[in-house]
Amino acid sequence: MKRFKLAISSIALLAVQACTGPADGQANTSSADQTAPQAGSRAKDAARYLSQPLVSEIYTADPSAHVWGDGKLYIYPSHDIDGDAKEDDLGGHFEMRDYRILSMDSPGGKVTVHPTALDVKDVPWATQQMWAPDAAFKNGTYYLYFPAKDKQGAFRIGVATSKSPVGPFKANPAPIKGSFSIDPAVFTDTDGKSYMYFGGIWGGQLQRNVTGTYDPNGSKTDLEQPDKPALAPKVAALDGSMTEFSEKPRDVVILDEAGKPLLGKDHDRRFFEAAWMHKYNGKYYFSYSTGNTHYLVYAIGDSPYGPFTYKGRILEPVEGWTTHHSIVEWQGKWWLFYADSQLSGQTRLRNVKMTELTYNPDGTIQTINPFRK
Repeated sequence: MKRFKLAISSIALLAVQACTGPADGQANTSSADQTAPQAGSRAKDAARYLSQPLVSEIYTADPSAHVWGDGKLYIYPSHDIDGDAKEDDLGGHFEMRDYRILSMDSPGGKVTVHPTALDVKDVPWATQQMWAPDAAFKNGTYYLYFPAKDKQGAFRIGVATSKSPVGPFKANPAPIKGSFSIDPAVFTDTDGKSYMYFGGIWGGQLQRNVTGTYDPNGSKTDLEQPDKPALAPKVAALDGSMTEFSEKPRDVVILDEAGKPLLGKDHDRRFFEAAWMHKYNGKYYFSYSTGNTHYLVYAIGDSPYGPFTYKGRILEPVEGWTTHHSIVEWQGKWWLFYADSQLSGQTRLRNVKMTELTYNPDGTIQTINPFRK
């Protein structure tokens, strides 16, 4: 993989920009030895972005942020690499093969990039494409949930465990029974019960699992039924071991303002990928990416199972094709974690960012523009 050293002036500019603006919430990168393709020229344009990359010595995306018992913030991202695959609509150019976890003590503080937490070569059932992960903690054990393709080319969801929040993690020998597709997100409610939300269309293969069995010749995109309800993401409660489903996955139904399911043709609002769940003032917020229209949006419900009523956009389109996020409360504020391609200008090589999230008095979320006006 070709990499180029950032010029000292570019590093300084990034650091200055990362600490400016009341809503940035950005951290200084963790090392002066930073690398990114041609980043020196791109850094000159840093001022136009609302937020700056948290780290630049590796490429990261799909950030799942969590605050564990020690009060630190841990980010479980995917680790982008500059592979040889040509870009395509099914994400074949996203060739990630391992995970590196990030941690920080406070907003705006130093970010630590930890050693490899899990590599595809150490997952018995997986072959390639270690896409967006998530994590959970229970009874002294940390759980890393991840999608990867099995030997038949089907995405499954695996789980690995560790006694440390940064690993290394040891993968279970087989994927979670009944799992499929991508983007696992695990939410633990105030009663201690945990749920996994997952799914993604197009390259995420949700549309190729509608019968419960993976169909390699299924639709390339979605259900191909624009006037019928859009394909729904899935949710299943986890059992006490946190390593298997305790029930068959069910649909996460997303409704419009009239109480009707969003339709397949409603590309500005229907689910594409990147499910996330958080709770605010007793309400359940299901957020996700619209994919080919590049919005982060959300819907609100009264149960972790839904249904959820669409409410609006969280984030306008970023630089780069994909948008995948997380939302977490930390040190008295709410934060949005996302990624763009500021450092590389390439869809496959992204950088994780964070910015403050603001709620309106009625519980709706103020839409964020990732660029400065």
